Amino acid sequence: MMASVSYAAEIRGTVYFNQPPRLVEAATTYNDVYVWGATYYFTISVPDNAVEPLQRITLNQREGVDNIRFDLKKTYAFEGTRSREGQKLGLSDVTSQRTERTVSMTFNPAIPPGKTITVAMKPVQNPTVPGVYLFGVTAFPAGEKAYGQFLGYGRLQFYSSGDSVFKWR
Repeated sequence: MMASVSYAAEIRGTVYFNQPPRLVEAATTYNDVYVWGATYYFTISVPDNAVEPLQRITLNQREGVDNIRFDLKKTYAFEGTRSREGQKLGLSDVTSQRTERTVSMTFNPAIPPGKTITVAMKPVQNPTVPGVYLFGVTAFPAGEKAYGQFLGYGRLQFYSSGDSVFKWR
C-alpha cells in the first residue's frame, strides 16, 4: 500500500487550498420578518486531507431586498454544528463593509484539517421584507497572500406572518 502525500498549493507566493472547505449548512433560529434576537449559523467543514488550515471567511449578502446588519460584537464561532456545539474558537478582525454587504472574520488560531466549525451571527433584526436571502461564503487558507475559495451560498428564507402554504379563495 502506497502512502498518499498532499502538498500545499502555492503559486508565486499565493496560497491556495488543495482541498477546499465545504459549506455544510446555513440556518436561522427564527425565520419570521421583523424578529429581534435571531441567530444565523453557517457551518463549514475542513476536509481531513486538506493541507492548509482555514484562516478567514467572508459572508457576502448576494440576494435579498433588505441589507441585513449584524451586531459584530456578538459574532462567535465554535467546533461542531448548531445542534452539537463544542469548544469556542478564537475570532479576530470581525469587520463589516456595509456598502459591499460583506462580513469578514479571521480565526485565531487557524482551523486545522478535519474540523467542522460553525459561525454564529446575530442580526440587529431579521429583514422587514420576506423572501430568500443568499449569503456567498468564501474561505481563505492561512498565509500572507491567500486565494479565496468560493464555497457556495448559504440560503435563509424569511416569511411574514401572513404567508401561508395554503391560499384560500
